[in-house]
Amino acid sequence: MGKTQSRSYDLANANSSPEYHTRERVIREEVKPVEKQVIKQPEKSVVKQSNSCPVKPVSKYKTGKNPWDWTPTLTDDNTPNGTQQSQSPDDNTPNGTPQTQSPVEEDSTVVTVTEQKGPNSEIVVAQVSPQTAEDAAELENDMSDSEVVEAVVCDADDLQDGVMKEVALGDGKVLLVKEGSDIHALGAQCTHYGAPLVKGAYCKGRVRCPWHGACFDVETGDIEDYPGLDSIHKFDVSVADGKVKVKANRSALKTFRRQRSMCKAKGDNTDSVLIIGGGPASVVCAETLRQEGFTGQVTIATKEEHLPYDRIKLSKAMDVKPAAITLRGEDFYKNADIDILTQKEAEAVDTENKSVKFKDGSTQTYGSLVLATGGSPRVLPIPGIDLENVRMLRTPSDANFIAEKAEGKNVVIIGSSFIGMEVAAYLADKAASVSVVDIIKTPFQLVLGEKVGELLKQMHEDNGVKFFLERGIKEFSGNDGHVTEAVLSDDTRLPADLCILGVGVVPATDFLKSSGLTMNRGFIPVNKFMETGQSGVYAAGDIVEFPLFTEGDKIVNVQHWQMAHAHGRTAALSIVGKKTEISSVPYFWTVMYGKSIRYTGYGVGYDDVIVHWDEENMKCVAFYTRGEDVVAVASLNSDPLVSQAAEAMAKGLKISKSEIQDKTDAWVDRLCKL
Repeated sequence: MGKTQSRSYDLANANSSPEYHTRERVIREEVKPVEKQVIKQPEKSVVKQSNSCPVKPVSKYKTGKNPWDWTPTLTDDNTPNGTQQSQSPDDNTPNGTPQTQSPVEEDSTVVTVTEQKGPNSEIVVAQVSPQTAEDAAELENDMSDSEVVEAVVCDADDLQDGVMKEVALGDGKVLLVKEGSDIHALGAQCTHYGAPLVKGAYCKGRVRCPWHGACFDVETGDIEDYPGLDSIHKFDVSVADGKVKVKANRSALKTFRRQRSMCKAKGDNTDSVLIIGGGPASVVCAETLRQEGFTGQVTIATKEEHLPYDRIKLSKAMDVKPAAITLRGEDFYKNADIDILTQKEAEAVDTENKSVKFKDGSTQTYGSLVLATGGSPRVLPIPGIDLENVRMLRTPSDANFIAEKAEGKNVVIIGSSFIGMEVAAYLADKAASVSVVDIIKTPFQLVLGEKVGELLKQMHEDNGVKFFLERGIKEFSGNDGHVTEAVLSDDTRLPADLCILGVGVVPATDFLKSSGLTMNRGFIPVNKFMETGQSGVYAAGDIVEFPLFTEGDKIVNVQHWQMAHAHGRTAALSIVGKKTEISSVPYFWTVMYGKSIRYTGYGVGYDDVIVHWDEENMKCVAFYTRGEDVVAVASLNSDPLVSQAAEAMAKGLKISKSEIQDKTDAWVDRLCKL
C-alpha cells in the first residue's frame, strides 16, 4: 500500500496516540435471583479443544460478532457487578432477542451475561461474581467437603502436549493444559473481561488471552502480563486408570478472579514509596509492592477526585459513572494499607531532599518515588477554543457532559484517531449529526495505515458519520459564549452545538521542570528497570521513553493501557530489590459498533502493509513490515491471531513478510513447536 510512515506513539503529532481506547462487545446483561447449584459428576464431560495451535485465524461467527467479547455493566441499583473492576452499560442488542441464564450458587449475587442468538451465531453464557480480597483468601482456604467439586473431566488420552482444552466441572469450566507429563488445571476465563482462555494462544508454559493479550502462568495461575489486575485459579489434578480428575473449590469456579496475597504495613518500617498519578501503572505498582512483601508506607497521590479508574472506557461508555469503573474499591486499598490521596496534584519535586510539593501547599517526603502522571489533552491554539461546549475528553465529568449535550444535537469531532472515532461511534445513534474533521487522508492513518483506515471509515459512514478530511480547523464561532459553528481551513462551515477535541495528548510532566530529572520533549527516559537518572526515582506509563526489547532495546514511547500495567510492576520489583527487565509486547484494542480491532507490536516506521480482507465475513488481518520482518499485526474478527503474534514476538520468533503473503497463519505452526 505504499510507504506510509506510521507515528502511532509520537505525541508530537496530533491524533497519533492510541492510548485510552477500549470497550468490548455488545452484550445484554441481567441480574437475576440466583438458584441452588447442583454439583454433579458428569458421565462424559464437555470437552472443548483449543483452536490456538494450530489455528486458522478466521472467526466461526459469521455475523462478525465474537460472543465472548463483553464488558460487565451496572445493575439496576447502580451497584458495580464483577469485582472492583466493574464496567459500564453498553446495551445495544436488538429488542426481543431471547436470552439464557445458567444456574448459580444460592446466596450469591451473580451477573449472567448472554450473547444474543442470531443467524449462524451461538448463545454463550458467562458469569461474573463479586470478589473482595477477603473473599479470594477464603476461596483459597475453604476446601471443606461441601465446598469441593471433584470429578473425572476427560480421558488422559484426550490431552495433547501443548494444546489447551476446556472441560466442564460441576456447573463451571476448567482449562486443562498438558506439558510433558504434567497436567495443569486452571480457571477458564481471563480476569480482565472474562474471555475464554481456550480460544487464546499457548506457548511454553503460559496462556495469552485472545482479546487483549493478558498472560497467565499455567503452573501457578499468576498473571504475568497485562491488562487486568488479578490472577486465575489453579486447581488440583490427578490421573488414575487413564482418567483425569480435577478437584476445585465450588466458589472458585464461579468467581474466576483470584487476588494474590498481600502483606500490610508495619509500624517499625519507616521506608516509604510515593506514587504520583492515578492510572494502572500506579495501581499495579502499589499492589506489586504489597505482593512482594514491602511493609513500608505506600501512597498513591492523584489529582483526580475519584479513586483510580478505567479511563479507556470514557470514550466508549460516555454516560458511565466513576464508581462503575474503579480499578479497585476503597476497601481493597484500606485492607492492603495503600493510602489514596485524591485531588492531590503535584506541583514540584525536590529529588535532593526527597520530597514532593503539592498544589494545596502540603509537602510529602518519600523513600522511593514513582512518577506515573500520564498525559494531558493537547489544546489547539485557535480562536473560539474557550467557547462553551468546546470540550476535550479526559475525565468522567467530561464524558458525562458530552453524552448529555450531544443528544439530538450537531456534533463536530476534531481528530480521527482512536479517541475521536470511539466517541463518533458512541454518538452516532444519539446525536442529530456527527462530523469528523482531520488533516489526514483517512481515519486511523497514522497508526493503521490508509487501507485499513478506509475499511474503518466505511464502517463509520455506514452508521451516518460524515468526514471532512485533508483539512484542519480554523476557528470555532458562536453566540452568547456558546459554539454554533466549526470553521474549517477551507472555510467550510459546519453547524455545531458541541465540538470535541481528540488531537492527542502531551506528557503531564511540567511540574518536573525544576526537579533535575532528565527529560526529552516532556518525556522521562528510563532504563529497563524503569529507573530514571536520579537515585530512588522511577517513572512509568505514557510519560516514559524506555528500551523496547522487541526492537533491540530501541528507546521508544508506547502509550498503551496494557504497557502502563507492566511498567508499574517493573518499577515495584526494582524498588523491592527484585530487578526484572521490562519485557512486555505492545498490545492495544478498540471496539466500534460492536466490532473489535486488535493490534500488537511496534509499527513505527513500517514501510509496507499486507492486508488480507474478507468482505463477506467482515474479517481483516494486516501485517505491518519493515524490510522482510513483520513488526506489527492488526486484526478484525480474526482471533486469536493478534495474541498469537504477540506471543511469537515475546518468544523472539520472527514472522517473515514472505510467509504472510498468501496465508495469515502459515507461521503459527512454528510458534507451537517452540
